[in-house]
Amino acid sequence: MRKKIIAGNWKMNKTVGEAVELAKAIKLELGDCKEVDVVVCPPFTATKAVGDVISETLINLGAQNMSSEDDGAYTGEISHTMLKELFVRYVILGHSERREYYKETDFWVNKKVKKALEKNLRPIVCVGEKLEDREAGNTEAVVEAQVRGSLADIPAAAYTDLVIAYEPVWAIGTGKTATAEQAQEVHAFIRGIVADMVGAEAADAVRIQYGGSMKPGNAPELLAQPDIDGGLIGGAALDAASFAGIVKAGL
Repeated sequence: MRKKIIAGNWKMNKTVGEAVELAKAIKLELGDCKEVDVVVCPPFTATKAVGDVISETLINLGAQNMSSEDDGAYTGEISHTMLKELFVRYVILGHSERREYYKETDFWVNKKVKKALEKNLRPIVCVGEKLEDREAGNTEAVVEAQVRGSLADIPAAAYTDLVIAYEPVWAIGTGKTATAEQAQEVHAFIRGIVADMVGAEAADAVRIQYGGSMKPGNAPELLAQPDIDGGLIGGAALDAASFAGIVKAGL
C-alpha cells in the first residue's frame, strides 16, 4: 500500500516572516501526522526559517528547484549541498512553470533528477499537458514524452525514492480541475509507462501525485482513486486550514 504524500508548493509567495507564521500554523495542524507524508516547499529565502519551525515535527522540508551541478559559476542557482545543509529532503523538479517560463526541457529535468537521487534527495518530478494538448487529444503523447524524457536511465530501485506529479497545466491556478476520472486515467497511464520502462514492481511502488487545483472540497474524491497517491498543492497550501484539510482527506 503506497503511503499518500501531500506537498505544498508555496511558489514565489511569503516573506520570511510570513513563511514562519504559515509554518507555525501548519505545525499546529499537522506536526504529528504519521499517516500521510507532509512536505512544505517555501521560497529559498525562507527555507532555513521554515526548517527551524518544523525541525522537531514529522513535516518534511522541500525545495522548489535545484541545479544539476555541484557548484561553480552558475549565477542564481541553488545546489544540492546548499539544500542538504538546511535539511531539505524533497525537491520539486520540472514544474510546468519552470518548463514554460524558463524553458526547462526534459533533458535538463533528467539531469536534475539524476543529481538529486545521487545526493539522496527525493525528487518530485512534474509532468503534464497544456489545454491545447488536451483539446487536440494529445494528452497521452505529451505526458509520455515527458515521463520517458525526464526519467530516462533512472534505475528501477530509485522509484521508491522519487515522486511523479501529474499537473494538467490548464488546471493550475485557474480554478479548473480535472475530474477524478480524468485524473485517474492519466495517473494509471503514467504508471503503465513506468512499468514499461522499469518493470511492474517499480511502477507499483512509485507514488504519483495530482497537481491541478486540489482543494479540501475535491481532495477526498481525487485521493480515493486507486492510482492517485497524493497532491502537489499550490494556492491551497498558502492557507494552513486548507492545506490541513487536504492532508486529512488522505488519511
